[in-house]
Amino acid sequence: MTKNVNERAADNIRILSMAMVEKANSGHPGGAMGGADFIHILYSEFLRFDPADPEWINRDRFFLDPGHMSPMLYSVLTFTGNYSLDDLKQFRQWGSVTPGHPELDVKRGVENTSGPLGQGHTMAVGAAIAERFLAARFGRLFEHKIYAYISDGGIQEEISQGAGRLAGHLGLNNLIMFYDSNDIQLSTETSAVTSEDTADKYRAWGWRVMEIDGHSHDQIRGALRMAVDEKVKPVLIIGRTVMGKGLIDEAENSFEGKTSTHGQPVTHAGASFKKSVAALGGDPENPFLIFSDVRKLYEENLNIRKAEAQAWRERRDAWAAENPSAARQLQSFFAGDVPDIDFNAVAQKENDATRNASATLLSLFAEKIPNMIVASADLANSDKTDGFLKKSKPFMKGDFSGAFLHAGVSELTMAAVANGMALHGGVIPVCGTFFVFSDYMKPAVRLAALMGLPVKYVWTHDAFRVGEDGPTHQPVEQEAQIRLMEHLKNHHGENSMLVLRPADAPETNIAWKLALENKTTPTALILSRQGIKTLPAKGASRIEAATMAAKGAYTVAESDGSPDVIMVASGSEVATLVEAASLLAADGVKTRIVSAPSEGLFRLQDEKYRQSVMTPGIPVFCLTAGLPVTMLGFAGPEGKVWGMESFGFSAAYGVLDQKLGFTGENVAKEVKKFLNK
Repeated sequence: MTKNVNERAADNIRILSMAMVEKANSGHPGGAMGGADFIHILYSEFLRFDPADPEWINRDRFFLDPGHMSPMLYSVLTFTGNYSLDDLKQFRQWGSVTPGHPELDVKRGVENTSGPLGQGHTMAVGAAIAERFLAARFGRLFEHKIYAYISDGGIQEEISQGAGRLAGHLGLNNLIMFYDSNDIQLSTETSAVTSEDTADKYRAWGWRVMEIDGHSHDQIRGALRMAVDEKVKPVLIIGRTVMGKGLIDEAENSFEGKTSTHGQPVTHAGASFKKSVAALGGDPENPFLIFSDVRKLYEENLNIRKAEAQAWRERRDAWAAENPSAARQLQSFFAGDVPDIDFNAVAQKENDATRNASATLLSLFAEKIPNMIVASADLANSDKTDGFLKKSKPFMKGDFSGAFLHAGVSELTMAAVANGMALHGGVIPVCGTFFVFSDYMKPAVRLAALMGLPVKYVWTHDAFRVGEDGPTHQPVEQEAQIRLMEHLKNHHGENSMLVLRPADAPETNIAWKLALENKTTPTALILSRQGIKTLPAKGASRIEAATMAAKGAYTVAESDGSPDVIMVASGSEVATLVEAASLLAADGVKTRIVSAPSEGLFRLQDEKYRQSVMTPGIPVFCLTAGLPVTMLGFAGPEGKVWGMESFGFSAAYGVLDQKLGFTGENVAKEVKKFLNK
């Protein structure tokens, strides 16, 4: 039977997917072959993009969740001109633009880094929220669709519950997700691990669900048309597909639907590569080809896409002429501009908790930064992101005029959604919770660091001083874990994350200033629950002195003459050092107190400055309410770190200070012991 050009295009994707994995001797061909029909119809007939401008702000976005199906994505993006056949031949090789799992590369049509299952489609939810937020401000001019692609494994990942619940609750009718349901996963059939009714689950969350043959082009088209027209709900298209669609063995018997084809070259799985390529209409000796009729089809479709994008730009220009202020604002949003804010003029209460200082700033941002979106995982009144909420309002189904997202008790979902917002562009995402629950967020934080996304994390209740809530709520090891990201470089050679733990309210002003200025990596603000004594001013106003926090570490106070010891801490512990220094002075011990909100920033300063703060030859004593390893970068091999060596305990934080030795009196004693005085 003669196949039409659309069937041949899908088969072409299957051949290229097989060929990439075969040549690399590594990869996942089966799923890519099963998804070929949907991805072809989507890209050739529905997805709006501009081949001449991959970063066009009003393009539809496609988020791939199962990153192992990268051969499918790279193949269709070769049809659109984003990759060359030579690029495909370098799949999974050093220095190639076709890594094993896709990495963010918008200019090549890759909208998200994917690999950890479940996060890709959750990022799509974030992008859909960003689109609704912008459409609420700029009208129908700025409306587009967010497409997501999920697999059986992604459906199983717990994060899918948070994404599904949130998208349905908010009525994200701009979100269209294809579920590649082939009942096969890496090591088993899905029947070995699940028996749930996925369709009913999503319907219960408020999605419109359609079930189709995932290889029928007519059914795919019909489902996508209905999805595009949906006005109320997000849409899930469940496509029943076959793993390794088109595979045969040496005897030319079907080799479809095999678990073995999931994660290895088809020849290793037991299929015949050459006979499968031939049966699909390709050249077994030269499988890296685009069929001439397929190439012509995509050339024609690309011309249509260019014309659509140009027509939109003409509408945009006419709108901009009538709405110059809104046009400038839209441009500013996508440029990542932030209004000028005089942080030195932001008044803070004396001796306040840094979470409260952050609330003061967030309240200001709600009025000053019109494209900021703040989220909290059911802790807004505790992490004090409600400072923003009080000047805004939450998102509701059908109403995205506000700017606050009640994410619910779903920290990982919230973090991945924030990543999706950042990937979409045009908005500044902020999300808050207790620092101890950053553990739940870490997989998404890692992806934010890998992609270089400027998400802002507000992590409060930063130490054992959480108090009576006990060790489950008291972060001890978390700061050491997250500060490792300051030591890890991204692929641009930058510290992959900026981590800031301010020592008082004025430092919190500077920390937020740095966070807003950081447009290339995620930023963590680690904030206190309890009040902290405002640090000494050192010959200037405290807010002026605190501007030095931008150096990562700086001298807060110093005795006359050369110090006997340099005492270093961040956050709450700096005030404890001030208490200790007073006691040490009475015993004739001269001190230098250093506040170190960010070791990563400090390491970026020139040597002269670093040595002016951490002068070689002077003993170093560090204090941390976390693991001692947190401060080893400052202490060095000869220094001393006084820190936590166990989980915390349930008691009032003042009692814990006494029992655990975090008092000025005890720290002074430990310093003298360290100095042998």
